[in-house]
Amino acid sequence: MTDTPVLETIGLSKSFPGVRALHNVDFRLFPGEIHTLMGQNGAGKSTLINVLTGVHEHDAGEIRLGGSPVNFAAPMEAEAAGIRTLYQEVNLCPNLSVAENVFAGRQLKRHGAIDWKSIHVRAQKALADLNVSVDVTKSLDTYPIAVQQMVAIARALSVDARVLILDEPTSSLDDGEVTRLFDVLRKLRHSGLAILFVTHFLEQTYAVSDRITVMRNGEREGEYLAKDLPVELLVSKMVGHERMTERLKRAASEPPAQRGAAAPFLEMRGVGRRGLMNPVDLDVQPGQILGLAGLLGSGRTETARLLFGAERSDAGATKVSGKPVKLHSPRDAVRQGIGYCPEDRKKEGIVADLSIRENIILALQARLGLWRCIRKAKQREIADDYIEQLGIKARDAEQPIGLLSGGNQQKVLLARWLATEPRMLILDEPTRGIDVAAKFEIMDRVLALCAKGLGILFISSEVSEVVRVSHRIAVLRDRRKVAEVAGHTTSEDEVYRLIAGGSQ
Repeated sequence: MTDTPVLETIGLSKSFPGVRALHNVDFRLFPGEIHTLMGQNGAGKSTLINVLTGVHEHDAGEIRLGGSPVNFAAPMEAEAAGIRTLYQEVNLCPNLSVAENVFAGRQLKRHGAIDWKSIHVRAQKALADLNVSVDVTKSLDTYPIAVQQMVAIARALSVDARVLILDEPTSSLDDGEVTRLFDVLRKLRHSGLAILFVTHFLEQTYAVSDRITVMRNGEREGEYLAKDLPVELLVSKMVGHERMTERLKRAASEPPAQRGAAAPFLEMRGVGRRGLMNPVDLDVQPGQILGLAGLLGSGRTETARLLFGAERSDAGATKVSGKPVKLHSPRDAVRQGIGYCPEDRKKEGIVADLSIRENIILALQARLGLWRCIRKAKQREIADDYIEQLGIKARDAEQPIGLLSGGNQQKVLLARWLATEPRMLILDEPTRGIDVAAKFEIMDRVLALCAKGLGILFISSEVSEVVRVSHRIAVLRDRRKVAEVAGHTTSEDEVYRLIAGGSQ
């Protein structure tokens, strides 16, 4: 590794309307190194990559490539300069052959015609250099995602890349495929390529990284050699320690009311899906809150989606009220009395153009079926009742939900599932992006429902919130359950230690 960065930013800043995405960021990437970018959701990682590759124009600061200032107006300019980016979703043409994907847009020609023989030979060699042996004449979609990732890398390297940026390349790979990818990355590092690796997986970070840059709240927290940064310290730097309000301090000292042990409503044993989530054991009891704690990428949402049937498991067994069940779809879960408020309420929760009333009755109507339509007068009665119960601030039930604040939208989603009279509720980041007052109001409602016997699976990136409300906490790391502890006797620091790899 040389002492001169191949890619560097100095004082880089970028803002969007109402959001300061990057502020005065200094970053260095050297030839012959794997440099990992770490940070929580919203830390600025994606924005930094997008600015480096010409997707967004920066507001202030400077980008240097090979020591010379550059200002890419589009991703194609960055690619022409030798910066290649591979995103989480493989951006290739699955209907074309492997060879066609490697040389798409720059086919070799001979006597004015495409030289397929040379293309096949060179594509085969490019993949062989990555320790991949496949028939390059076959359609790309006949191969698994791990091979498609290698094809994308071969395409990037076939145009003399100086920098390779990998944005969450392992999110859909199993452990064996990750190991194979890392072997290739180490080989590329030894050839002098500069590799910027973005991931949320702690174990993968330390398995492959030479250097780590930590981002937090749009700023660079620091740059470290991986060997000099213990995992516990990395977690602390990623998360930070925001000053708690007086109300938070009081709430932190009030553990949830304890209930006697009861037979689980839901039992998961070894439930998982290859490339998504390693097999996990979980019990959700009536009248208790089971919290899921872990960093982004630890498998929290994946576990929730497996439980709700939004992702189909390929291993393990599930029981509801002691009886084996198959949750092949959300409809199966709803029939078993399970509700789910998803993490992204705008994309997966609300239907913005529909009214509050229509959003509230969606799940109930779906459970009843198309031939048992709920009369409009009954819909209004249900909606008005929950608007009053949950304190939803709106003109009336006919107001479009898209016009409500985030906190009130979240209350409507909660009302949607309460209207189905569930026995269990999955809440994935129910307080994200809403103000403190709405946050505590929603959590007060959740605790009250739990006291009446509702079983709750609660997911939050705020470990302090998980500790405060949970009776039990399952700790996840790198798509595995690594510990389970009692919520009311466990401190926030102890949970962070488990997330970072400490023993129970």
